[in-house]
Amino acid sequence: MSKLLVEVDDDALAEAAEILGTVTKKDTVNTALLEVARYRRRAKALAELREMGDRGDFDILLDKRNYRG
Repeated sequence: MSKLLVEVDDDALAEAAEILGTVTKKDTVNTALLEVARYRRRAKALAELREMGDRGDFDILLDKRNYRG
């Protein structure tokens, strides 16, 4: 883990702590960083699924005979 001296907006930090349910500044910042990373990964995965749908990669699932015996 790295130590970092950084100035943060106290109002934004308080709002983030309330939303995230964290108590300490350290926990709030670390949780917020993790949330942003998770959000970006989910957004990227969703965009990739959309692209697959647009290409027709899931069209086979429209006909139940293709996946039910």
